[in-house]
Amino acid sequence: MDTKIFHGDLTPDALANMLIAHFNRGNYQVQRIGDGKRLAVQIATREKILAGGPTALTVTMEKVSDGVSVQLSKQAWFGVAASMGITALGALKNPWSLLERIDDLAQDLESLQLQENVLQALEEYARQLGTGYVLSERLQSLVCPYCLTANPVGTQSCLACGAPLGESQPITCPNCGFILDKHESTCPNCGKALK
Repeated sequence: MDTKIFHGDLTPDALANMLIAHFNRGNYQVQRIGDGKRLAVQIATREKILAGGPTALTVTMEKVSDGVSVQLSKQAWFGVAASMGITALGALKNPWSLLERIDDLAQDLESLQLQENVLQALEEYARQLGTGYVLSERLQSLVCPYCLTANPVGTQSCLACGAPLGESQPITCPNCGFILDKHESTCPNCGKALK
């Protein structure tokens, strides 16, 4: 599962409602499961689709201290692959058959991009709300290890006692650039182990 954390004043309910409004159209149907701090949204092709092969994707959202953690399941692509295979075989036998399957091909290409489209919709929604690029509240200040006074991130020395704060500064994930606490061993954004 791919995991991404959207920082700021977001709720799983708001993200779920946005996904429902955005994807519950055309050949897709959307179902919401759960409520409150943890819920899932399933996006799938309708049972009696007019074009393309069937596919499905589950988006799990959970409230975390810094915002909302979003996990995307692996997309079910077997039906799309089968539909594209039928199109390819038909084109080998008769290239003019592509004209008859143009709707199938267009729907299959859209379905293959479902995972990227969901992430893009979530990022755009977070951007519209002014979140996502906000420094996590837990990292907006750091505590002096000597006198336990809170200091703004980036301050070289403690405002109260003047002790150096270099070792207390947050770090970034070498894989995705996400800002981390120095003591974290796994990036909460990309899930990769640090060091």
